[in-house]
Amino acid sequence: MRHNWYITAAAALSLLAVTGCSHRVRVASAPPPPVANQNGYPQTAENQPSAPNAEQGPESGEANVPAGQPIYSEVGMASWYGPPYNNRRGANGEIYDENAITAAHRTLPMGSLIRVTNLQTGQSAMMRITDRGPFVPDRVIDLSVGAAKALGIWRPGTARVRIDVYEAPKPINRGGRWCVQIGAFEHEGAAKKLEERLAHEYETASVIEFTGPTGHWVRIRPENGDRSQAIEIANDLRPKEGEAYLVRLD
Repeated sequence: MRHNWYITAAAALSLLAVTGCSHRVRVASAPPPPVANQNGYPQTAENQPSAPNAEQGPESGEANVPAGQPIYSEVGMASWYGPPYNNRRGANGEIYDENAITAAHRTLPMGSLIRVTNLQTGQSAMMRITDRGPFVPDRVIDLSVGAAKALGIWRPGTARVRIDVYEAPKPINRGGRWCVQIGAFEHEGAAKKLEERLAHEYETASVIEFTGPTGHWVRIRPENGDRSQAIEIANDLRPKEGEAYLVRLD
């Protein structure tokens, strides 16, 4: 009898161990059907997802997607950023938490609600735009570490993604306050020299030099933050050092 009791108890404990872990299984959500972006360009067949990646973060596949079609979509390369930006104040005025599910974008209105989909794995997550960047050529969005893990991008570092915007507190393609940001410069002297030259060339604009976590930067803000003037300045600039980026401030 005692032998049978031990067998029954062991079987019960094994069943409890199996059922107790079942809530940890996560399934990556599938992306919505391809849609045209605000400029009318359709998504292509290459944007269809393949099998999900095993790397998943705490929010992967768990976000609720708002009803209706996105108001704007774009496709491009994503990267992620953490140290040395973690616990520093972001462009939205709040302290950046690398473990939160957020993103940085150069031109989408601050606070926009977006869904980012990893086009290789199909993993997706909802998040807000809380910062500006990436200031690296050929990248369209910088993800927090938490967002990168949720999308299976943290280990590879970069991935091709689709960005679907569902809410924007301000119009995406008009209005706003804009500037052109140039950098990063390794040496402060080079940034100050460029600042002086641009201040003479653009007398009605505000030209400042400032230091960021990755180096020194020069920012040109046209009068009233006019978007069309900022675009014109960005197209005219051919800096010998650094890159020129069109950036929305609001």
